[in-house]
Amino acid sequence: MIKKANNRKSILLVDDDHAITQTLSMLLETRGYDVDIAHSGREVFEKITDTLDLILLDLVLPDRGGFDVCRKLRENCTTKQIPIIILSAKLFSEDIVEGLYLGADDYLTKPFEYEELVARMEAVMRRRSVFSDGPLVLHDDQSIICEIRQIIEQELIVPFFQPIFLLNPFALLGFEALGHLPDSKDSALSNPELLFKCALRFGFYHDLEMISWKKAVARASEFIGDKKLFLNCNPYLVEGQKFDVIKSIFDGGAVKVDNVILEITERSAISDFKIFYQYLARYREYGFKFAVDDVGGGYASLEAIVATRPEVVKIDRHIVNDLENDPFKRSIVKFVVAFCKENRILSVAEGVERKEDLKVLIDLGVDAGQGYYLCKPSAVINPQEIINNTSSVMRMETQAPPFRHQPESPAPYLIADGSFYITGL
Repeated sequence: MIKKANNRKSILLVDDDHAITQTLSMLLETRGYDVDIAHSGREVFEKITDTLDLILLDLVLPDRGGFDVCRKLRENCTTKQIPIIILSAKLFSEDIVEGLYLGADDYLTKPFEYEELVARMEAVMRRRSVFSDGPLVLHDDQSIICEIRQIIEQELIVPFFQPIFLLNPFALLGFEALGHLPDSKDSALSNPELLFKCALRFGFYHDLEMISWKKAVARASEFIGDKKLFLNCNPYLVEGQKFDVIKSIFDGGAVKVDNVILEITERSAISDFKIFYQYLARYREYGFKFAVDDVGGGYASLEAIVATRPEVVKIDRHIVNDLENDPFKRSIVKFVVAFCKENRILSVAEGVERKEDLKVLIDLGVDAGQGYYLCKPSAVINPQEIINNTSSVMRMETQAPPFRHQPESPAPYLIADGSFYITGL
């Protein structure tokens, strides 16, 4: 087996355009990558090594199509774990979907910004490390696929809910729904993030997410009232052809679509933000609102805000953590808060796990927060019990105003299109 002589990541760049490969390889090498080049499908398989970290694959090659190359790479036991990003001028959603179903990890349309490519490369390689270093290392693809199918067929997803609170005045805003496997199921896919990544990788994401949404909405209808329901939403779902199926989950139910916020995850999967925004329009026309998460954690989140015009932004948990002792992080939060207030967007801090950080968030004017310090996710929800417990904690440890359903002088938040109001709830 060939061993790496250094820690530089090895990239195989596949494109029949010599000018593009020359320019891109030079740029990547200046960022510390080792780059090899293949100008045809045949050269791809000649240059594959077991030290390769990533393949950048064009769809138009002189001897065979890029989709075919992708398929062959995924069928080969030696190459199936190598991450693949498709680079192509084809921007139709059906091309993107086909590439992802064939096993590509991401799809980026030409022309693209160089910094965006590097960000996507690093994100894909980080995600792949979950499979190579995590609990799935001893499981073959077929066993993972069989287990995902069983989870879908038996609808084994259990919805957990984490409360989200307005911070000033303090009040219950709503709940974020999180899909888990039951505690009784001993599985390598017990980690929800890993489960959904595997479902996306093997083409089961839509079915799994629909079950997760359906069960979350059914359970939330028992307690949600006029509170907001946050649902995680991958861009592939928005760009897919199942809008009628999605609408049917909410038709005639107790959960009003106007109170549903779809939280866009895995933004590196968005190949063209302008086209993605067009897909969002039909969801907004139906009544859905949108949130962008992990804001402050990287360039992609800022681009997503500009392109998607969300009603809610969620501040990255890594920015929130130890906020009290880090002036640089506080500056980032100040910027996000000012931006949100100017653009009538609700700001939500994720990962609030310390009372000291909560106090700083309140002082900086962040609108809302969620995290273990306030309330842990649970499959069993009693809103009144949550109100009583969290209200007591806030009065005792942060000297925040008492927890109130209806503040005497509520200051309404007008968000984005003017149709979404929060008045202290």
